[in-house]
Amino acid sequence: MSDLINADLVDLDLDRSADSKETAARSLAERMTALGRVTDLDGFLADVAAREAQMPTGLDGGIGIPHCRSAHVTEPTLAFGRSARGIDFGAADGPADLIFLIAAPAGADDAHLTILSSLARQLMNTEFTDALRAARDADAAAALIRGEETPQVSAPEAPSAPEAPSAPEAPSVAEAPSVAESPSAPADPSAPAEPSATPTAETPFRIVAVTSCPTGIAHTYMAAEALENAARDAGVELVVETQGSAGFTRLDPALIEAADGVILAHDVAVRDKARFAGKATVDTGVKAAVNRPAELIAEVRAKAARGEVTSGTTPVERTGDSHEGYGSKLRKWLMSGVSYMVPFVAAGGLLIALGFALGGYEINKAPSVMDHFLWTQADSWAALLFQIGNVAFGFLVPVLAGYIAYGMADRPGLVPGFVGGSISLTIEAGFLGGLAAGLLSGAVVLAIQRVRIPAPLRGIMPVVVIPLISSAVVGFLMFVVIGKPIASAQRAMTDWLGGLSGTNAVLLGALLGLMMCFDLGGPVNKVAYTFATAGIAVADPSDSAMKIMAAAMAAGMVPPLAMALATTVRGKLFDATERENGKAAWVLGASFISEGAIPFAAADPLRVIPSSMVGGALTGALSMTFDATLRAPHGGIFVVPLIGSPLLYLVAVAAGVCVTTALVVLLKGLRTRTPGAPAAAAPDGTAPSAPAAEAEAKTTQAPARA
Repeated sequence: MSDLINADLVDLDLDRSADSKETAARSLAERMTALGRVTDLDGFLADVAAREAQMPTGLDGGIGIPHCRSAHVTEPTLAFGRSARGIDFGAADGPADLIFLIAAPAGADDAHLTILSSLARQLMNTEFTDALRAARDADAAAALIRGEETPQVSAPEAPSAPEAPSAPEAPSVAEAPSVAESPSAPADPSAPAEPSATPTAETPFRIVAVTSCPTGIAHTYMAAEALENAARDAGVELVVETQGSAGFTRLDPALIEAADGVILAHDVAVRDKARFAGKATVDTGVKAAVNRPAELIAEVRAKAARGEVTSGTTPVERTGDSHEGYGSKLRKWLMSGVSYMVPFVAAGGLLIALGFALGGYEINKAPSVMDHFLWTQADSWAALLFQIGNVAFGFLVPVLAGYIAYGMADRPGLVPGFVGGSISLTIEAGFLGGLAAGLLSGAVVLAIQRVRIPAPLRGIMPVVVIPLISSAVVGFLMFVVIGKPIASAQRAMTDWLGGLSGTNAVLLGALLGLMMCFDLGGPVNKVAYTFATAGIAVADPSDSAMKIMAAAMAAGMVPPLAMALATTVRGKLFDATERENGKAAWVLGASFISEGAIPFAAADPLRVIPSSMVGGALTGALSMTFDATLRAPHGGIFVVPLIGSPLLYLVAVAAGVCVTTALVVLLKGLRTRTPGAPAAAAPDGTAPSAPAAEAEAKTTQAPARA
């Protein structure tokens, strides 16, 4: 590790230059830049901020590990800072006093990444962290991190501190997978009381685990180390597959077969997740394994005792930490359905819109192209496009329901979900019926999976038993119990939309604009977009439904276009990376891709998001006022010919863009033009200190990244 860190990359008094995670990252990154290991400081910090936005990098025990892989890094590098005051990196137990900035090149070789991962494991060793807190100079701290000195601290060790390898041995333990074997002592005093799930001394409880994080450098290996230490304390055999940046060694199928339980601690999809079907499984985020590994081990043992096993899995994004609230889980389940439905909306809606553009609005009455199609007739091609789009639209509700159930129960939820969604169309319950069918299907499958099944029958559960029983139950509930009330609610909503006019329509447009610009492609944005597309997902949408769709798309175009304009007219308020992102935002905004504004919102949310919401609300309200209509659910300016009142529609978009641009420029300008006054709040809502304000004045714009 000698080439990764030296005394020039150590700051034992980080409080002099930093009082927030952004300024801490900048201070340490500047040391890397001075040594030529980072070529573009702002570009590298943008990559660090993007990684931080995915998941906070603070860990319990006073540790912060901002890290990323970046094209602006020339070689794997580690910088270390110590803060007496502590800096908030989002850990549950408070600020961090030990900060490690880890920088890896985009194409780093496995050997260097393995060394970085060994450091991540060492951070779980209290002797190592205590020695760093006691280090008297930068040379000593760098030597400790490199493994050239054995950690020695004068303070007494905590009696429960787990045995951990010294720093020189760390690289070898990072070569996954590794085994935390139970101690030779016969007793297991710390293991939870799980009589039926705790095997005898001859056959200890066996767990296989997978850890992974978006970057695959730090949390992946820290989670593995924490699980191994907790397993050793509990007298449990545990083998971890670390799916990190240095690659991974696949668990031996024999180990998986012999395992009594599985822990999946991940923030990216687990590769080959289907390997673990039929096992008691705890599926959670990687930080849960770092912060509370003993709880996860106890939880998987309890599931094994109750006979709770997964009937089948696919590589799907995890549906949430088992300790998340129901509201958070519900949002993720619904977003799972919406994310799979959106491509059908876009493809089907654009095909229908093109059919109308070529053949006029009477094309929906054309006979089937199976019976009448002339190659040289434009109307035949228009009818073909319309009918293909109509078929694609027919999948919207079944796909929504199917993948809501999929988000809840993985692959076994697909069959009852699709069946329930199709029934919703049959009884004219629409999207509301699809939402109910998806949630019902997932709940029914999860309930069936809780039933203890004899081992010989487990093989037929995912193929025969679960699809049969769940489809029958969901079908009964949709046809006989809840179908009629939901269909009535759907008709009432449709009638209400059809009667919107005047002030009510304008207010709805403003509300849709606020929602479209609130989280730029996130859950609130998707709720507004789904509400808008639901109205036009029929062969003959009402005029009000097309107005709502027009307002939603217009508002969604505002944030990226406004950020592009702002970087053009007042480029000095933005750093080099943001100015470059502004060029791409022109195209993204014109194409109705709201996510083009995310880099700007992540860097400065308190200025960008409210400004975008004001502009979006204005655009939505104006679009409704101008009676603009839209039959296509996507396309941006490229579907202007399909928009009713196209010129006024573009005026509405331009008005919102100008207002948002003016607000962003004004707010950023106030921050940079106020000499001697307290600095404006940083994007994370905290007021920077005097050093931070001075740095901000020097660089025109504070580089803080939320």
